[in-house]
Formats: sequence, structure tokens, C-alpha cells
Amino acid sequence: MAGRPYQSGGAVQENKGSGATKPLPPTVGILPVVTPQPPRQDRRPVAKQTKPVPAGTAPLQAPRTPPRHNAAARRMLRRLVQSEAPPTAPMNIVERLAGSPYANPMIRAGGVDASARQTLDLALELAEAMFRYGAGALEVEASIIAVTAAFGLRHVEVDITNQSVVINYAKPDAVPVTVMRVVRSWTNNYAGLSQVHQLVTDIVRGNVDRTEARQRLASVIRRPKPYARWMAMFASAVFAGSIVAFIGGSPAAPLVAVLASLLVELVSRTLGKWRIPAFFTTAAASCIVTFLALAFRQLQVPLSPAIVVAGGIIMLLPTGRLVSAVQDAINGFPVTAAGRFLSAFLTFGALVAGISVGLVAGSLAGLEVPDILNPGQGGYPAAVQALLVVLATALVCITEQTRPAMIVPTALVALFGFTVYALVQAGGLGDRLSPAVAAVFIGFAARLVALKMGSPQLVVAVPALLFLLPGLSIFGAMYTLTVQPEDPITGMFGLFSALTVILAMAGGAVLGDNLARPLTRGWGSNEGRRNRRR
Repeated sequence: MAGRPYQSGGAVQENKGSGATKPLPPTVGILPVVTPQPPRQDRRPVAKQTKPVPAGTAPLQAPRTPPRHNAAARRMLRRLVQSEAPPTAPMNIVERLAGSPYANPMIRAGGVDASARQTLDLALELAEAMFRYGAGALEVEASIIAVTAAFGLRHVEVDITNQSVVINYAKPDAVPVTVMRVVRSWTNNYAGLSQVHQLVTDIVRGNVDRTEARQRLASVIRRPKPYARWMAMFASAVFAGSIVAFIGGSPAAPLVAVLASLLVELVSRTLGKWRIPAFFTTAAASCIVTFLALAFRQLQVPLSPAIVVAGGIIMLLPTGRLVSAVQDAINGFPVTAAGRFLSAFLTFGALVAGISVGLVAGSLAGLEVPDILNPGQGGYPAAVQALLVVLATALVCITEQTRPAMIVPTALVALFGFTVYALVQAGGLGDRLSPAVAAVFIGFAARLVALKMGSPQLVVAVPALLFLLPGLSIFGAMYTLTVQPEDPITGMFGLFSALTVILAMAGGAVLGDNLARPLTRGWGSNEGRRNRRR
């Protein structure tokens, strides 16, 4: 073994040419190093020491693991009783547009609008115009949310209380911006309301920028109404005559109703110029109608004063406000609904006061009131009544300043409602339930027609509902309370019954509107979806 050196832990290779040695790789010839392992323990379970069980005692059982099906049942029960999200979690404001014509708005590609204040001012002007023209709180809120979302403002909160609108824009890590507008005047302009509705629809579809939207809104506000003042006045008077004929007046009764309505219009406009509150104007109008009906009866004109007064006060009833109030109450605007209910009931109070004063004034003037509750000749055939309903609805559209293209569709909706009303009356539903059922169908058809024509549902529903109003019941209750004070219970019950019918009609119109929403879900946003796919 001489000449072969030994190295611990490895081996060397001798270089024969130079006599030097070359080390081998350390893996060659190296003995494996074995790391000492701890002694292997026996993995078999060791029996535990148990105490001996006394004789006569049952041995203790180890607790069993609950079966899996019980755990699954507990998990299912927990899902049923617990909500998926905390009840106080904030809701996305754009979700309020679900079910409205402005669902799925076209968001601007440029991101959040840098000039948020201009967008908020535009939304406020739109809301003010819609409130002034008679829109409901839900319609106004949906329009504000749709416009602000379309122009990129996502952190917006809207608060509507009766006649004020507050919009708060609170972007994270920025100073909040709050704007408010108070609406102090109202006017009959359904054409303007339809134009504002169409403007909001164009904004949501992405067809109008903010500058053009402001110009179009200013043009809508400055644009004159479709019909002249004298035309609206004559339409209101002829409407009263057609309603008198519809509820069964004699041939002379519609003429007296037309004359009384013309006089009422002149007096109301004069009092309006003198800045007399609307309460006293309404009371004076109902007083004039009642007194003239008694005067013509004293002149031996063959008519029923009850029917003349009933037709004369139909236009004075706050039908639009009642429908909007019921809609606001159902849709979650209690403050706005309370304000509109109060305004509507004040109008009823003015009508009651005016009729009472007219009856008392007639008695003091020596006018006889025999058989004043006699309804007269009775109703005309159903075909004649249908024609009168169509005529009356068209005249109401002119009075409410509806755009000309909406007159015929609105009259057809009223004809459809009258058909339903006649059928349910023939079925024996009674005078209280039949108007409510007919109002449901009118509200349903009104939403379909209005959205197809680019207008809100209110524009079609309110004129189509007027022929259902119980004007004769209201006058009968007022007569009982005033001329026959010895039986006040009957008068109060009659007045309560008439108010119940009116509220049921308003609720039916709102129910029909909600029933039609699934059928009109995408009508306001089809163009927007097409633009997104391009």
C-alpha cells in the first residue's frame, strides 16, 4: 500500500506523470454518514388505565360524535334565520333605478365628472321642473339618480320632502357638496312633464351631454303650453257638461253645467290675480256651482241640482295629488305623502265649505231645494256613456295641457277602463269596489301606453280616472250635513264613503302601475344596451 496516500472521508487519485495526487469528487467512495435517530416508539394505542366499575353500576359510555346530517340541518337553519348581508349595510343608490324606465344608465367613459357642481345643478333643475308639473316623488328621485349616475357621480344621496329636494355628493376623501331646491308653485303642464321625461331618457341612453341637456331643459321651461288659455277654459267647461250627461242629467243639465263652469273659471282666474289662496278659490268655485244649480232649478229648468253640482266639482277634486300621494306613501316617501294628503284634504274641506255656503245662501235667497238628491232621468245606454267618457277624457287632456299626440291613446285607456267598470258593475261588485277594480286596469294600461309614448304613467292615468270620481256622493253628503242637520251620521258616513272610493281609486291606479313594471323593465334602456355593445 506504499505510494497510495489515504485521506479520511474521501479518496485521492495519483497523477503518474507528475507524482502529484488529485482529489476525487467527494461523492465517490465516501461512506454515508448515518444520523442517529431517536428510538422508534410503538404507535399502537395503549389501553388506558380505567378504574374498576362497582358491581351493579352501568359502565360509562364515551360521548359520541353528532351525526353529519344533524350538522347539515343546523347549517341550513342558520342560513334561513340569518341574512346574507348586515341589515345596516349601505345600498347602492343606482339600484333604486330597478323597475324604472331609467334602469341600466349609460355611464360616461371619461370617469367621474370633475365639475360635479354643474351636474348637481342640472339634476336640481330637472327635479324642480318635474315637481312643478305634477310628478311623483319616486319619479323625481329616479330621474335625479339616473342623471347623476349617467354623468359619473356615484356617491350621491337624494332626499325629497314634500316640496324640497336635497342632493348630497360626498366623494371619498373630498369635501361634500350639498345643494337644495324648494318648489313653491305648481301648474298644469303634462306636455312639459313628458318632455322632461324624454330628456332624462336621452341622458340615460348617452345621447345628450350636459351642455345640450341644460339647453333643452331651458327650452322646455320657456316653451308655451300646447293650448291657449281660452281653449283650456272652454275644454274644462265642456268636460263638466259631458260628465253631467254621463251620470244621467237631463238635456238642459249639461248646458247649465257648462255656463256654471265658465263663470267659475273667470272667478278663479280673477282671484288668482289677486293672490287669493287656493283654499278660498276652490270654496268660491263650489259655492257658485251650487248656487247656480239651485237658481236654474227655481227658474223651472228641468234639471237635477245634485247632478249639476256633481259634474261641476269634478275638475275641482285633487285627483292628481291624491294619486301622487298614494304612490309616494306606497313607495316609501312618508313626508311627501303626508304633505300631499294634507293639501288634498284641504281641497276637500274647501269643497265642503263652498257647497255648504251655496246651499245656505240659496235657502236664504228663497230658492227651493225640493228633491235635490233625485238623480234625474237615469243613465244613458252603455254605448252613449262610452262616447261621453272618450269625449270627457279628451277634454281633460286639453285642460291638463297634454301634448296632442297623447290625447287619443289616453281616451282609449279611459274607454278600456269604462268597459272594465261596466263589466264588474254587471257582476255585482257594487259602487265602492267597482271603481277600484277599474282603476287597477287603468293604471296597468296607462303605464304601457305612457312609456311607449315617452311619458310618465301619471300623464295618462289621471285624465283616464276622472269619470270614476263620486261627485254625486260628495254632494249628497254635503246636502245631508247642511240642509238636514238632524241626521249628521248619515252625512258623515256618506262623506267617508266617498273619500274611501277616491283613495281606493288612487291605490288601484298605483297597483296597476306596479303590476305593469315587469312588462316594461327594458323599455327605457334598450338603446343604451345597444350603445354598450358597439
